Amino acid sequence: MKLNEIRNNPGAHKRKDKLGRGSSSGLGKTSGRGVKGAKARTGTKVYGFEGGQMPLHMRMPKRGFNNIFGNDFAEVNINRIQKAIDDKRLKNDGKITEETLRKAGLVHKSRDGVRLLGKGGITAKIEIEVAGVSAGAREAVEKAGGSVTTHFKKAVYRNKKGEPGKRQKRRTDSAAKRVSRNGHA
Repeated sequence: MKLNEIRNNPGAHKRKDKLGRGSSSGLGKTSGRGVKGAKARTGTKVYGFEGGQMPLHMRMPKRGFNNIFGNDFAEVNINRIQKAIDDKRLKNDGKITEETLRKAGLVHKSRDGVRLLGKGGITAKIEIEVAGVSAGAREAVEKAGGSVTTHFKKAVYRNKKGEPGKRQKRRTDSAAKRVSRNGHA
């Protein structure tokens, strides 16, 4: 065997067909792509199209509900705060805020702040400021001699009784005049 006699095995290397080289090649004019339209162009695909049959994403049943107005709190239990104080990750000398809880690695990113929950127990006297707190967590912190203050970023609309509810529509002057004349809206 000599270097100039080295060849690939027969059929190992197949040259790609050259398209659009005249009708006698068998792949002229439309180059094997059929007729006009988007599918004759390169790089097109209709994702999810199953030949006119009902696509899978439309056959599957819908489940659940995503409340776009719901609150997104980062939740932390009081037992995790106690463990962080015991491990000296969280200092108990000043006010504990959302930022100090983040630095200690107890909470991560949230849209509306931190909510304190009452799982476990706490013995340390802490002063904590969070967006929300459960009744059990507030009771446990106050029982240990601490205090909880809440602040909530999102505007909460209240009904006539002062309970959180839907925003009340303001009446325009013309609507108020109509009410006074007719006795009803």
